[in-house]
Amino acid sequence: MDIDQHEIVSRDEWQKARKALLAKEKEFTRLRDELSATRRQLPWERVETNYVFEGPDGPETLADLFGGKSQLVVYHFMFRPEAERGCPNCSFWADNFNGIVTHLEHRDVRFVAISRAPLAKLLAFRNQLGWSFEWVSSGGNTFNQDYAVSFSPEDVARGHFKYNYNDTHRAYGVDMPGISVFYKDATDATDAVFHTYSTYSRGIDMMNTAYHYLDLVPKGRDEETDGAMSWLRYRDRYER
Repeated sequence: MDIDQHEIVSRDEWQKARKALLAKEKEFTRLRDELSATRRQLPWERVETNYVFEGPDGPETLADLFGGKSQLVVYHFMFRPEAERGCPNCSFWADNFNGIVTHLEHRDVRFVAISRAPLAKLLAFRNQLGWSFEWVSSGGNTFNQDYAVSFSPEDVARGHFKYNYNDTHRAYGVDMPGISVFYKDATDATDAVFHTYSTYSRGIDMMNTAYHYLDLVPKGRDEETDGAMSWLRYRDRYER
């Protein structure tokens, strides 16, 4: 960005332009609040499959992952069983959500990342990046496939699979990111779990704080030249 290519105005003119934008920002905030309320009113579906995950303390069911809370947020972290490191894009998201887990727990929300890679790989990578969020492996069940974030290589090659609630023919990989939300009545002895929401693709964009800060600065995300996220590196692999 060149200063000669941008309009420079007086303080009064700047205030006028800023107030005009503020009106749009307030309208956007109001619409976002309405959308959030509509999201909370979605019907729920009962989870019928008894998923068992590999956790640090042994096998854990989906109900166990709630950890005494009534609400569970799952980040579908892209980490294939044969990979040595998790997805750099998902790692970017993890850098953003790692520090908020304690705050969520004080609002009756448990946060867990789930990937197909073996637990030992997940924990080693977590330690390497200095994260502390709960991370379990779904490598022994169909959780990823059932919540539309993992696909067979054959389906990917044919382009016949669903992602983000649509049939797609794009060259996606066998794992994709997403976020799913579940509810469990803590007083229900049956441990019934309900799926309340899932979002994928740009739907997880709003969960990335770093991107929203970049949206505030003059260059924005600055991804037009090299392609979206091509600049991104693991946090420990940027050149100093």
